[in-house]
Amino acid sequence: MAGVQRELLGHVGEVGAVEKFVLKSDRVKVELLSLGCIITALETRGRDGQASDIVVGFDHLEGYVNKHPYFGAVIGRVANRIAKGKFILKGKEYQLAINNKPNSLHGGTKGFDKVLWTPEVLPNGVRFFRISPDGEEGYPGKLKVWVTYTLDDGELAINYRAQASKTTPVNLTNHAYFNLAGQGSRDIYDHEVSIEADSYLPVDDNLIPTGEVAAVQGTGFDLRQSVEVGNHLKKFQLDGFDHNFCLKQSAARQFCARVHHPRSGRTLEVYTTQPGVQFYTGNALDGSLTGKGGATYPKHSAFCLETQNWPDAVNKPHFPDVLLRPGEEYNHTAWFRFSAA
Repeated sequence: MAGVQRELLGHVGEVGAVEKFVLKSDRVKVELLSLGCIITALETRGRDGQASDIVVGFDHLEGYVNKHPYFGAVIGRVANRIAKGKFILKGKEYQLAINNKPNSLHGGTKGFDKVLWTPEVLPNGVRFFRISPDGEEGYPGKLKVWVTYTLDDGELAINYRAQASKTTPVNLTNHAYFNLAGQGSRDIYDHEVSIEADSYLPVDDNLIPTGEVAAVQGTGFDLRQSVEVGNHLKKFQLDGFDHNFCLKQSAARQFCARVHHPRSGRTLEVYTTQPGVQFYTGNALDGSLTGKGGATYPKHSAFCLETQNWPDAVNKPHFPDVLLRPGEEYNHTAWFRFSAA
């Protein structure tokens, strides 16, 4: 690790001064913003030794300030969807913003992705801190949140910690969109993916889990053995993935998913302490945004692996507990390991 570079990137209206941080090892270079804890660039080498940026995003700060599909951002207070933006806690109904009709998505209208965080530079990373006030986006309780990025050789770790003054749902993740061929490449059809999950959550027409925990065996959701994305979508006539895959419920680090790009030789392995991972194949990308280097991002041009608790868990008592209570600490980590062969 060659230390952490820090620079003022610019000022944004009501948000304030946004800083950029660069983490660099012999194998990986990561660029981060204090706005939304956003990963704006992630460079890794391919088999040929050439480095490429493998996350989508924008060349300029304005791109991240304007509306975009959460490129690279930390998501909270609750990642993913909450049905009809409602939940009941201790007999009281809470109504959240409906920002993904008819549901609340990724923390609401102004989630953790759209706010400024206070940075602290570490020897091998950056720790971001903020206080989410009681009632922010409709959620109960003041929430102290720490998000720590550390880079160790070829592995980027993201640790999420939180403490609440009142019982509240908490589910934090990062929404980086990857293309191992290099950002701006047309699609991910030649990527090979495997996910270590025996079950997944079927969803309704509004992408809310039905409540069933379904076995992947014999379905298009069986990714326990590596499949090529394009051929697999054709074989099972799938429009794409935007589903939670159910992992073993363990507080320990566990292998979650592997994605390999044969042509470049790049491989991404994901590990987590969370009980789920959302595999998303960029189904809603439509090429309308102009990204880095003038690239556009059409449908299926990138993928996300969002380690998380299960979607709508606050309304599904048989799902893993998503509530954080006073005196407890939310503490989860995701690890992204990059290699090439």
